[in-house]
Amino acid sequence: MIIVDVETTGLDPYKHSIASIGAVDFGNPQNQFHEECRIWEGAEIEQEALRVNGFTEEQLRDPRKPTLTETMRHFTVWAKGVSGDITLAGENVFFDRDFLRASAERCGLEWIFSNRIVDLHSVSFAHHVKRGIAPPLRDKKTMLSLDKTLAYVGMPEEPKPHIAINGAKLEAEAFSRLLYGKPLFTEYEQYSVPEYLL
Repeated sequence: MIIVDVETTGLDPYKHSIASIGAVDFGNPQNQFHEECRIWEGAEIEQEALRVNGFTEEQLRDPRKPTLTETMRHFTVWAKGVSGDITLAGENVFFDRDFLRASAERCGLEWIFSNRIVDLHSVSFAHHVKRGIAPPLRDKKTMLSLDKTLAYVGMPEEPKPHIAINGAKLEAEAFSRLLYGKPLFTEYEQYSVPEYLL
């Protein structure tokens, strides 16, 4: 699996742009990808997105950064080099997949990934249910966020502002703890894996 996290200028993959991509090869977690890019000309920018990811409009349009096309090409080359499964995975990874696919189309690049994904929210939700724990709800809808899943697996919240590679690494760590009951990265070994995951 490729654990992926994108930071964007909003929620619509056809109106907004990717600002950065972070990814971890789950089978070889030292193999990582992280790149910020210049957003595509005319992309809309939502202020709420900037509050989440910490970018300024000037940073998003910085001509010294690689273009979205260059970054997407670099990511595709990196992903093709992953020796195992390249199924996209992550927290609410439909969002990331849709932005990546729309960006590949916009840039005229080959889409090498499957429509199928592995969603961390669903894995965490299933683990809660298996243990007889009701996942958090609001208005009868799941509120099991990445931060709640991180707490469940014994990890601190994702630092703010959100940085794509941090998100990808934390999501990969959560997958490892949920699926295998062990840390993935040595930098997170200081956070004990809860007994119910062992």
